[in-house]
Amino acid sequence: MSSLLQSRAPTLSFSSSLSPSPANPLRRPSAAFPSRPRRTTTIIQSKIREIFMPALSSTMTEGKIVSWIKSEGDVLSKGESVVVVESDKADMDVETFYDGILAAIVVAEGETAPVGAPIGLLAESEAEIAEAKAKASSSGPSTPSPPPPPPAAAAPPPSPTPVAAAPAPSNGPKKIVTTPFAKKLAKQHKVDINTLVGTGPFGRITPADVEAAAGIKPKNPVPVVAPVSAAEAPKAAAAPKAATFAEIPGATTVPFTTMQSAVSKNMLESLSVPTFRVGYPVSTDALDALYAKVKKKGVTMTALLAKAAAMALAQHPVVNSSCKDGKSFTYNSSINIAVAVAINGGLITPVLQDADKLDLYLLSEKWKELVEKARSKQLQPHEYNSGTFTLSNLGMFGVDRFDAILPPGQGAIMAVGASKPTVVADADGFFSVKSKMLVNVTADHRVIYGADLAAFLQTFSKIIENPDSLTICLENGAAIAYDY
Repeated sequence: MSSLLQSRAPTLSFSSSLSPSPANPLRRPSAAFPSRPRRTTTIIQSKIREIFMPALSSTMTEGKIVSWIKSEGDVLSKGESVVVVESDKADMDVETFYDGILAAIVVAEGETAPVGAPIGLLAESEAEIAEAKAKASSSGPSTPSPPPPPPAAAAPPPSPTPVAAAPAPSNGPKKIVTTPFAKKLAKQHKVDINTLVGTGPFGRITPADVEAAAGIKPKNPVPVVAPVSAAEAPKAAAAPKAATFAEIPGATTVPFTTMQSAVSKNMLESLSVPTFRVGYPVSTDALDALYAKVKKKGVTMTALLAKAAAMALAQHPVVNSSCKDGKSFTYNSSINIAVAVAINGGLITPVLQDADKLDLYLLSEKWKELVEKARSKQLQPHEYNSGTFTLSNLGMFGVDRFDAILPPGQGAIMAVGASKPTVVADADGFFSVKSKMLVNVTADHRVIYGADLAAFLQTFSKIIENPDSLTICLENGAAIAYDY
């Protein structure tokens, strides 16, 4: 194996140790050419590379090792998958960028490491394996160590007890400065002001001086506050009071998974966005009839709703926009419908990209593929983080209405309830029963206003109530109606 790797390597030998070149005994300093410091020549004899924890998404801060595909001692080729890493949304294979031997695994399966931390060591040849193992054992798992406690601030020297200075002898009469209240107290307690030494500014006699001379203890003594160093002051001011909750006997605490931690973080970010909600009832009799016709051909209700939302967004681009910096609109050129999917241990939103341009059959096939990849945690980042509008449907569970939380970086999210028979009256006062569903849209009020959302919902309702347009697809600018 060693000869195989050496045949690939360049003619240079590599090493992590440095050694100076021997001095030349024939070289002597002269008066014309004074001696100079000798230049040190480094010889690289080996090379050990680190396999880092990659950033698999823009929101990923740490990753969990699901499994190592390769074992210690395996020969690796550039581009070969080495380890499976769980990001905040999916499990992904991590490839190596170099040829070599997997000399040591730094982060074992089931452990986590921050993005950029080494998780394994790659040796160029068998000669460096022992050195890599020693390096791995000395460094240990790359887990962020807690910052060292700040050095204790040196206690300030005790301030000397102020001693009232004796009045300097003067030849002339001395002017006594006192406050009006001090004079009143002196008269009340029969204290001779002329015998007092003031402790106030510029020797002013204060009420405290009079009370001390009269033997009266102050009613409200000023508490002595220990001095706080400048380094500790911000920490003391910023330290929040930890919330305490009553412990329930027999309760079990389970830490968040990586995905659950990402969901928790996103939900907290959503709280900083000013949102508002609008509900709208939509008749679904025509949509139900179309679904009964296309269901046997593999078209899903999710594809129908996503297509209707995409067609409505094409007419109201402001609802497809977002505000990412608090100062400007971002109008998205593509209409990418993200659809919330509950999976084991979390929630993910696979994205139907360019949903307005795909026909129902292709949209359904794409959706089935995305759901399968989501449940096996094999989605690529662009397949779950490129949504411009989100759809959340709980109607299949019989939920008639609910509010959805706006995902960060998007302008609106639609919550779809169940379609149920409802008694309605027409313009002539006649009653009838129609199927209706209630959709609630949560929107970012910085970029989307009430009138914008109302107009979008009216368009969405018209598409659902007259769904023939859902079977039309634009190809090269021409409208083609598909017979489902």
